[in-house]
Amino acid sequence: MKFASFMEKNLNSAQLIQIATQVRRDILRMVHAVQSGHPGGSLGCTDFMVAMYFKIMNYKSSPFRIDGKDEDVFILSNGHISPLFYSVLARTGHFSLNELKTFRKLNSRLQGHPATHYNLEGVRIATGSLGQGLSVALGMALSKKLKNDKNIVYCLMGDGELEEGQNWEAIMFASHNKVDNLIAVVDFNRQQIDGSISEIMGINDYKSKFEAFGWQTFEMNGNNMDDILANMKLALSNTGKGKPIMINMKTEMGAGVDFMTGTHEWHGIAPSNEQLAKALEQLPETIGDY
Repeated sequence: MKFASFMEKNLNSAQLIQIATQVRRDILRMVHAVQSGHPGGSLGCTDFMVAMYFKIMNYKSSPFRIDGKDEDVFILSNGHISPLFYSVLARTGHFSLNELKTFRKLNSRLQGHPATHYNLEGVRIATGSLGQGLSVALGMALSKKLKNDKNIVYCLMGDGELEEGQNWEAIMFASHNKVDNLIAVVDFNRQQIDGSISEIMGINDYKSKFEAFGWQTFEMNGNNMDDILANMKLALSNTGKGKPIMINMKTEMGAGVDFMTGTHEWHGIAPSNEQLAKALEQLPETIGDY
């Protein structure tokens, strides 16, 4: 099936899981083709991103507006999971699926980290220099408030990037100014490029820290589609109540591929031919490879 057939339906959990399986295939094939990229975090966040773009968010893929006027806005702060971002954008009609073949190649619009100077539909900010996405999302949320735009701004962040101090300035500012049209989702996979979060910085209870800074917080299993849908609905029902919202999303890096889960080692390496074949066996083609 083509993506359009899904976009025309009120998708259920099983259909979203089918799409997520296909997106995981995209991620692995893209990274393998150029032997470069970040499969671990991409695979871990796949279920969430599919739920957001195929079910939850209110947006138009075409024509794409950089200012996000009168639609929900998504900011990918942890830009290194670009293979996932590009796959979801292509499969929701932002650009051609065929363009996924150009991932990380010379002069491609699909750079290793999302960039804006290529005018790639769906990308509103160059990200990957970690710790900056929340500040941008905060600015966009404030802009919507000033314009009486009732739509929501979402920001996906990595747990490792919360070691960047800029985040905490934004976190303080958001609560002080009651930016209650902002939902920040932290990918709590407990891993970063150099090892586990507990080993590198030892900050693990992000939920209580956001609460101490005046945010409304929730938790969800980011690798369970039903849990994602239920908790995103709950979070949305709490917007407009005077507090920004943070969701602590527990995921497994490399989710969907058994030998890639539970370790930081797949943060930024590509599978070999043999590893790709083994991984794809676990992810049967569902709606068609690009």
